[in-house]
Amino acid sequence: MELRVLRYFLTIAEEENITRAADILHVTQPTLSRQIMQLEEELGTKLFKRSKYCIKLTEDGLFLKRRAEEILALAESTVEAIGSKDKDIAGEITIGCTETHSMDTFAAKMTEFRSHHPNVSYNIYTTNADGIKENIEKGIFELGLITDPVDTSRFETLHLAGKERWGALVRNDDALADKESISPDDVKNRPLLLPIRSEVRYTLEGWFGESFKDLDIAAKYNLGRNVAVMVKEGLGIGICFDLFASYDGLKFIPMLPPLMTGSVICWKKNQMFSSVTRAFIDFLISGKQTFQADF
Repeated sequence: MELRVLRYFLTIAEEENITRAADILHVTQPTLSRQIMQLEEELGTKLFKRSKYCIKLTEDGLFLKRRAEEILALAESTVEAIGSKDKDIAGEITIGCTETHSMDTFAAKMTEFRSHHPNVSYNIYTTNADGIKENIEKGIFELGLITDPVDTSRFETLHLAGKERWGALVRNDDALADKESISPDDVKNRPLLLPIRSEVRYTLEGWFGESFKDLDIAAKYNLGRNVAVMVKEGLGIGICFDLFASYDGLKFIPMLPPLMTGSVICWKKNQMFSSVTRAFIDFLISGKQTFQADF
């Protein structure tokens, strides 16, 4: 399986049309069709469902698309790492970030690093902690910004000084909206929206105590920005961080006793990085006033 053929395959998958894909790739349509047929023979499966007007990926085709994107991204980062060893610090750094106010601190460090090395750029992907860890393991992300609690035993980490505050997001017309803080008894009989990550739910279980097993969980979520929409529509009370923005008709009420969560920057142990990524990591480690390393 050649990288060139995988690029052909991804272009067809994106365009859903052999003729357009051939024009983009600057190859003839018969050549492109033959390459895909040979790929299907090599894999022993059909990758596309063909119709008169377009072609769509089969289930196996969708699987290959995800893997091909990972393979090509890893190949490109490998070439960049080898080719940049003897050059000035320049290139791209790929980072996965979850939703956290600690992004303010991290973005400031990114800006400072780039002020010293203007030929550096960043690829930022926003997803949840599990997705970030998985993509670091695969070599797709080089670093990740993740909120605790999270298992980082397979990673090197830098803890950020800031903390996220947990609370309940309620509608202004809710009886709880007059409160200045929320206790477990206030919400134990109400429909709730909880994070889907098991590590986080274990933390919340400690806060709720015995009532946790009897909670009415209306929905579980992996990213917080949709929580406000669900709360506004009356699905339940959102148990979440203090969100990044205020929303009309909603109020955030802190938990009591307080529940706080930290954030970490992490990367894979014993990983060979490009010179630009290695320089960035060293720069972060040197910022003792902002981070505390766990090694």
